[in-house]
Order: sequence, then structure tokens, then C-alpha cells
Amino acid sequence: MTTRDHLYLRLAVDLAILTVRKDLLHVLVIERANEPYWGRTALPGGFLRPGEVLRAAAERELAEEASLDGSGLHLEQLATYDAPDRDPSGRVISVAYLAIAPDLPIPTAGSDARSARWAPVSEVRGTLAFDHDAILSNAVERARVRLEFTTLATAFCGQTFTIGDLRNVYEVVWDMPLDPRNFSRKVVNTEGFVQSTGTKRVPETGRPAALYRRGPAQTLHPPILRAAGAVTGAAT
Repeated sequence: MTTRDHLYLRLAVDLAILTVRKDLLHVLVIERANEPYWGRTALPGGFLRPGEVLRAAAERELAEEASLDGSGLHLEQLATYDAPDRDPSGRVISVAYLAIAPDLPIPTAGSDARSARWAPVSEVRGTLAFDHDAILSNAVERARVRLEFTTLATAFCGQTFTIGDLRNVYEVVWDMPLDPRNFSRKVVNTEGFVQSTGTKRVPETGRPAALYRRGPAQTLHPPILRAAGAVTGAAT
């Protein structure tokens, strides 16, 4: 690294915010209002300010670029991206955050973005500015792995949900169909994953479906694993 590179080294945060909308995995994206990549689609993010910690910077950027409150989100560090040429404006190292949440509001562009929206991951993959395509791919894979080993899938659901709702989350995030009976048996028999509410959802047509809430477990023992479109490895 040259002396000039050292003097102008900057630290940034980028955010991959995932949710399920209309049976598709969506990610929060903005249209950049500044160079480099003016007008290009990107993940929200920005530079760390003096005296600011990373989590606070991530929440501030969500508010400034998409008018979303990140204080209640489960934000976890995804990875650090440090390729010397990742930003045309200079040497920028970015710490990426991942958040997964249900029913997030429609974003409104703030001062640092021309627009903000939820976009299907399949629609924007391969089109993002900087190295955000790599960040998004890593975020989706992290979410998929987390569904295998933790109870994170319930974070995509509301306060109460059916096993079908939960299965839909797995199918959308994993991008594969699952056997309904097998999935239901695995979930119900995995201790602490879900708890019955003792009530049912009565649809306009079809049979009533039992309603559940998230259980106390944070991890799945044994895990629910992806395997050629089937659910394997959970308790029987």
C-alpha cells in the first residue's frame, strides 16, 4: 500500500436487507444519487463517520437512504470486503451487514439516494454497482445456511403462522420445492422450533390450518438440511 492509499483509506458499511414479499425473496436496493455509479442500482450503505461504531453507521445509512428504522432489526455482520479496486473513488473497505425481517414497510428514498425499493433478488442479481453482487450472493447463501441450522425462518413470518407459511419461507429462500408432509413432521418434531397457539386460521375455501408461534429455540438440533429438493436431517 502506498502512502497515498494509506492516507485516503476509508471504512464503509453496506447492507443486504432480505425479506419475503409475494412469495419471492426480495432485497432492499437504492438508485445511487452520487458518483461513482450515479443512477445505478446498489445496496444501501455509506461511510463510517468519526466516533461512530459500525452498527450505528448501518442504522443511520438505512434511515438516510431508505427512511427505514434499523434499530429493531436483527443486523449481523456478514463479511468484510477489501479488494483494492472495489470502489473507483479510492481505497474503501466495507463491512457488510445482513438483516432478515418480515413485513418491512415500503422504503422511501432519503438524501443519499434517488429512489429506494424492494426488488426480487432474481431481478437485480448481476446488475448491482461496486461489488454488491458478491455481497448479495453471500447474503443469500448465509440466509440459506441459517435456515438449515437455526430458527431464523420464523423471522420471515408474522407473530402467528401456519406450517405452510413456514414451508413457503424455506421454499422461497432455498429456491426449491419441499414435500409438505415431510416438512411438517420435521418442524413439529424439532424441539423448540414452533409452539402451537391452539387456534386455527379459517380460510374462505379449504380446510382450517393450525396456527403456531416461534418457539424458544435459537438453533435446530438436529438441523433441517437442504438435499436435492427434500428436507432431511431433522428429527423424525
